Amino acid sequence: MTKPIDRRRFLAGASSVAAAAALTGCSEPGSDAFVNPPGVALGPFGSNSTAEEVTEGLDLTGKTALITGANSGLGYETMRVLAMRGAKVIGTGRTAEKADTACASIPGGMATPAVLELSNLGSVASCAEQVLEMDTPIDMLILNAGIMALPELEQVDGVERQFFVNHLGHFALTVELLERVKAAPAGRIVVLSSSGHQWAPEGGIEFDNLSGEREYDPMKMYGQSKLANGLFAFELARRLKDTNATANAVHPGIINTNLGRHFPKWTTFVADTLGWVFMKDVPEGAATSTYVAASPLVEGMSGYYFADCNPVVPDPRMEDPELAARLWEVSEEMTGVRAA
Repeated sequence: MTKPIDRRRFLAGASSVAAAAALTGCSEPGSDAFVNPPGVALGPFGSNSTAEEVTEGLDLTGKTALITGANSGLGYETMRVLAMRGAKVIGTGRTAEKADTACASIPGGMATPAVLELSNLGSVASCAEQVLEMDTPIDMLILNAGIMALPELEQVDGVERQFFVNHLGHFALTVELLERVKAAPAGRIVVLSSSGHQWAPEGGIEFDNLSGEREYDPMKMYGQSKLANGLFAFELARRLKDTNATANAVHPGIINTNLGRHFPKWTTFVADTLGWVFMKDVPEGAATSTYVAASPLVEGMSGYYFADCNPVVPDPRMEDPELAARLWEVSEEMTGVRAA
């Protein structure tokens, strides 16, 4: 007997595919899909640029990058390209096997594996300790790992899992390593957000429902976590104002990676067969984060939200200073990790 369709999952998958198509649109810089901040010059790259193209000619020898979720998808492509340009890369994976396998495939011994399970603050602390023991400045901290649209409510220590993994785990890691980023000549923190931040609840962050128990909607909770990523970068940029370090948020684009593994099978079929119409491939998807992390054209820029390799205007909630400050305080309380 054919298993009946789960209406809730069907609707969640349908909304995600429709939203992906709508949000992507025709997204060349300066187009109607993204609005660029006034007075900010556009760079030479756009929606079809790849990570290799935006780093062509760069020599990153002597620089160190840490990339979360480097074992697959955008994280792996970012690691591969930065290493190809001469950077030493610390690539994290949820397990030692995943991290070891990914880093071993990078030629020249340019990648060092590290285990990072973002849903476990003990693992986050252990990863940070391993990196600190390397005693080297971090020139590029790229917060790439994430999960999306869990069909049913899952919690970590009483917190909705998407918020915990996408935001709190990365918050704790960054704060633990912040002095090493500041020790670099021009340390850069790149936080992968998403245009899906627009799906966040009306108030931005539901501080009274971070458990997800009052109401759980997969895409809304994903949007909340991505808005949190952007707010984190915004507040971090403010805190780094008098240093040489910078922080920016990035929308990589809509890409058919394992981030969508929780979608219904029919949505995966649509993405596999029709995704080329509205999706980027992985080399294109890794371009913006790689560009913001490494390009001299972005030097000194901080507190921006990038898409298609250019600053764009996000949802106003992402630039709400009071919301950003409150999120920082709540994140410190929930993780027990505080900036010096």
